[in-house]
Amino acid sequence: MAKSKLVAANKKIEEAVVGGYKAIENSVVAGYKAIENGVVGAFNKVSDKYVDRYLTKEGESVEEAKERLVAEQQARKEKNKKEMEERKQRQQVIIEQTRKRL
Repeated sequence: MAKSKLVAANKKIEEAVVGGYKAIENSVVAGYKAIENGVVGAFNKVSDKYVDRYLTKEGESVEEAKERLVAEQQARKEKNKKEMEERKQRQQVIIEQTRKRL
């Protein structure tokens, strides 16, 4: 009988501790999400204003400008990759020519 009272008391304590932990966890997560949403929202507003003011072309919307910028960046990356491969090939040719001379 005494054992079952201890088990019941331990169960109540466990439920109280777990419930308190869950309440704290939920409030911390909710607070973090609120801060994150606020920061991301503010960043997006600033980004949109910057793109609108400095990077849009005549008659172009902010979304269109962002899409164009992404496409331009991708094209630059591909061009740079191609140029790097060409440099590597030229270097390889120079290395092979140097080895033949030795």
